[in-house]
Amino acid sequence: MVEEGNVDDEPKGVCYCFWGPINWLRMLATETHWSFVFGVVSVYGISQGLGGALARVGTEYYMKDVQKVQPSESQVYSGIISIPWIVKPIWGLLTDVVSIRGYRRRPYFILSGLLGLVSMLLVSLHSKLHLVFALLALTAGSAGVAIADVTVDACVAQNSISHPSLAADMQSLCTLMSAIGALVGFSISGVFVHLIGPKGVFGLLTIPSALVFSVGIVLSEPHVPNFAYKEVSQKFTDAGKAMWTTLKCPKVWRPCVYMYLSFALSLNINEGLFYWYTDSKDGPSFSQESIGYIFSIGAVGAILGAILYQNKLKDEPFRDLLFWVQLFYGLAGMLDLMLVLRINVKFGIPDYLFVVIGEAATQLIWRLKWMPLLVLTAKLCPSGIEGTFFALLMSIDNVGLLSSSWGGGLLLQLLNVTRTKFENLWLAILIRNVLRLSPLGILFLVPRGDPSSSILPIEMLSSKDETETEIEAEESKNIELVSLVSSVDGR
Repeated sequence: MVEEGNVDDEPKGVCYCFWGPINWLRMLATETHWSFVFGVVSVYGISQGLGGALARVGTEYYMKDVQKVQPSESQVYSGIISIPWIVKPIWGLLTDVVSIRGYRRRPYFILSGLLGLVSMLLVSLHSKLHLVFALLALTAGSAGVAIADVTVDACVAQNSISHPSLAADMQSLCTLMSAIGALVGFSISGVFVHLIGPKGVFGLLTIPSALVFSVGIVLSEPHVPNFAYKEVSQKFTDAGKAMWTTLKCPKVWRPCVYMYLSFALSLNINEGLFYWYTDSKDGPSFSQESIGYIFSIGAVGAILGAILYQNKLKDEPFRDLLFWVQLFYGLAGMLDLMLVLRINVKFGIPDYLFVVIGEAATQLIWRLKWMPLLVLTAKLCPSGIEGTFFALLMSIDNVGLLSSSWGGGLLLQLLNVTRTKFENLWLAILIRNVLRLSPLGILFLVPRGDPSSSILPIEMLSSKDETETEIEAEESKNIELVSLVSSVDGR
């Protein structure tokens, strides 16, 4: 714990820009465990942040230039690739309940690393991979990242209960690592796509997978021999009943409904915009390097959003903050409409500059929306199944994102937005922007509390069996990757 008497001794002014983050990380490592911070940096920073950025740009060019699909189809395929994130409660239950050769964490890190290695090598080395097999490989790679993400999110959920005052700090750490990794990844993605092509980029993605694999090798956790596999079925049943009981609580299902609808109604038409960005006739014809740099500026906006939330907004009530963020999110979408209608050109603003401003603003606002929802999700997790229930709630969010992606693909199809036709793209953007504002009408589903207040009933925050709790607490001290007891996972 950081002593109050030392606060005044901390560096101020310009020096604080350097020492402040270091002291903050040191505080988190001391209060939780150094391996928790290491796990967040590895999974969120390298695998999801940097690797996710390379994968996004590589996949978009792979679908457009290698598989040569329509933007509406590409939008649907991106949703298919994200399906492993929807079934994350399954990964959470497996890591919680099923021990492999006496270990509960190591095997799943190793599995996720192997999935990423094999799938990325298949896509990168096969010269004429059929679309179906390409989708299967990319989905397997996505599953590898999702499985690795499960354990780290369980740490966050568990520590949010044991250290409630650090809940926002831990979410800030996750978001910052992801945003910084994305900034680096997007900055180099366009260059690598230009130099080695999208399939070469997939080859580079074997590096983050190898890092996740190495985490499984070096991770220190207690070996538990003589695992009772006969009890697995009963544990799955008990966990399912506990989750269903919790979901029936109005303080839980009401914000879950809001989170799903707020994502689903914000239709995703990014593939249509991407095809327009790179079109030489109707669009600005951005190069591969330019696309990467545009997304990297978006990552800067995400970092600024995380910093703004951490330093100024993390104590704001959920409902108040989400109202303003959702309002500005809808208004920021109008920048895309102005771009497609070429209004920016009439005012003498270059396309590239206008896109950069819009991407930075959109990503900043998106982070300000995402982070309080992450904190709220952690607050909704009951004792005993924190990790698995966190995964379930995040899966609800991911179902919303999938609905958004497929709904956007359907909208592009209905408006006949293709690889070469963009006459109705402006209408798709306008419809998306209007729908972005619709969640304002259901904000009453979000609790009025702030991140420091308890949301769940007190009986859900305490273990039903004090003896089991004491035993689990004792076991958790021996687990290297923070206190991952009988519950783990979620995005």
